[in-house]
Amino acid sequence: MAFHVEGLVAIVVFYLAILAVGIWAAWKTKNTSSEGDRGEAIIVGGRDIGLLVGGFTMTATWVGGGYINGTAEAVYVPGYGLAWAQAPIGYSLSLMLGGLFFAKPMRSKGYVTMLDPFQQLYGKRMGGLLFIPALMGEMFWAAAIFSALGATISVIIDINVNISVIISALIATMYTLVGGLYSVAYTDVVQLFCIFLGLWISVPFAMSHPAVTDIGITAVHQVHQEPWLGSINSLDIYTWLDNFLLLTLGGIPWQAYFQRVLSSSSATYAQVLSFLAAFGCLLMALPAVLIGAIGASTAWNETAYGVPDPMTKKEADMILPIVLQYLCPVYISFFGLGAVSAAVMSSADSSILSASSMFARNIYQLSFRQNASDREIVWVMRITVFLFGASATAMALLASSVYGLWYLSSDLVYIIIFPQLLCVLFIKGTNTYGAIAGYLFGLVLRITGGEPYLYLQPLIYYPGCYPDENNIYIQRFPFKTLAMLTSFFTNIIVSYLAKYLFESGTLPPKLDFLDAVVARYSREHMDKATLVKSDNIVLNELAPVNPRHSLTLSSNFTNKEAFNYVDSSPELSNTEDN
Repeated sequence: MAFHVEGLVAIVVFYLAILAVGIWAAWKTKNTSSEGDRGEAIIVGGRDIGLLVGGFTMTATWVGGGYINGTAEAVYVPGYGLAWAQAPIGYSLSLMLGGLFFAKPMRSKGYVTMLDPFQQLYGKRMGGLLFIPALMGEMFWAAAIFSALGATISVIIDINVNISVIISALIATMYTLVGGLYSVAYTDVVQLFCIFLGLWISVPFAMSHPAVTDIGITAVHQVHQEPWLGSINSLDIYTWLDNFLLLTLGGIPWQAYFQRVLSSSSATYAQVLSFLAAFGCLLMALPAVLIGAIGASTAWNETAYGVPDPMTKKEADMILPIVLQYLCPVYISFFGLGAVSAAVMSSADSSILSASSMFARNIYQLSFRQNASDREIVWVMRITVFLFGASATAMALLASSVYGLWYLSSDLVYIIIFPQLLCVLFIKGTNTYGAIAGYLFGLVLRITGGEPYLYLQPLIYYPGCYPDENNIYIQRFPFKTLAMLTSFFTNIIVSYLAKYLFESGTLPPKLDFLDAVVARYSREHMDKATLVKSDNIVLNELAPVNPRHSLTLSSNFTNKEAFNYVDSSPELSNTEDN
């Protein structure tokens, strides 16, 4: 395959345009925020992100390279098809649920990162533990999509994969470094426009290629391969449900999502942004679905690609750039390449910023340097943006199983962080003991279930498991959802058990070594009180505990405050605390 100068020029022009928008947004941040709130402006954009920009940036965060390439691949792969392309529906429902139940309590209480409520209620130690799966999810996700971008670019313009990964990562890291959320948000607007235009322009050209059979026929009839609508085998129903719940519920507790929620100008805007992004995700999936269907409807021996087909060559994951390359005119394929690279960068920059935001605020500032100046926090964020960007790039270049690591880390977000988020927002009375127990139970159950992508054999063989071609056992039982539910109920049961044992006098107060039940005003709880600004949050959870509370379901189990929001002035907040 020859080196395409035109393709390289197109990519350079596109990257320069993105960089220019990012630098302009950084300048806007510097000129609209005072030195005193510079750190918050970088993390949550000064909380003045409007509906238009907010809707674009939240949609672009989910509509990444993995989303587009993965949807096209699922539709194309024989035996799977559209029935297994779960990401569009799963992520859209995730955004809907996030808007309905999670956006309002998080934004109304004035948090800065997703980990703030955990550190407020459970303390800085638990916040540090939850930072680990959150960081792993963001970093491995960025590495996976950088890896996908390098392979995509190399397919179409035939340049070295490593060079394309490094340059793309440098561009994304550079504008994130200087502008924070403003740069990420405004470049997302440009990138989402390019994705939409680039893919939709490519579809008619690919569909009209002589080697492509009518996709309406191949949807239900076997022509070149099995119908691309796909089907779900009765033995795989539980696996399908497990994966679907992972996408839907596990797509909520990500800092990349809550960063947009917390940057909204109001709680209502945060909800509307989620609903807009849910619609945007569905809309942006349509061209990827069509490209996957086109790939399944193509007689590849009649194209320049030749034989065998992409599935036989184990290039099914690259079906989208292959369709652009071999079924579209040259200038159209280059435009489509810009769309794919835009999708990747729009997700990678969000992940890098999310990871650095959580580290700078929840680890560096709240755990080690409570009195750190705003300027110091800004520089910590800049350094970590560079370090995390470099780390994601190194993993994309060196790791042979980046996708396997990302699958495992995204499972941990679903199994560990989601049930903890439910408890901290909606279940009244949970404490650090329950949180740690739930964390450990969920982690153990997930790891002992095995992971085929990492060639990790299970230690627990659930009903229906079977060996694959590498003799690694695959679980059909929905063990991920089982682990999530176990983590959730363990948190509640252990929390209430610890509360009863200490308040009834069964255990002496000195054994409350985490200061979670008895020592409510210990030094640890004073640290918790400083995690958020006292002028924008009511710290009702820090009220003194009266001994021998009733453990009835109606009085203690449900946190009714999470469902009833009244905008409280600082004076009211201080009155309630006193």
